[in-house]
Amino acid sequence: MKEAAGEANLTVVAIILIAVVVAVATPLVNSLMENSANRSCCTDAGGVWKSSKCTKASGSKDYDSKSYNSCVSAATK
Repeated sequence: MKEAAGEANLTVVAIILIAVVVAVATPLVNSLMENSANRSCCTDAGGVWKSSKCTKASGSKDYDSKSYNSCVSAATK
């Protein structure tokens, strides 16, 4: 009987640890995915991603902020 109680306690500890890892990892993964989408949209719009902003590359005539904004809004839906 003691062995069964010990195994149950280990199961509870394992479930709690898994929940803690998921609670910490989920916001991190969401942030990474959002950042990746923003960078991709910036590149597609002809811009350069610097300091968490999409800016026009020096000498570039192809940057379109409207296409960047529409891409970002579509990616977040």
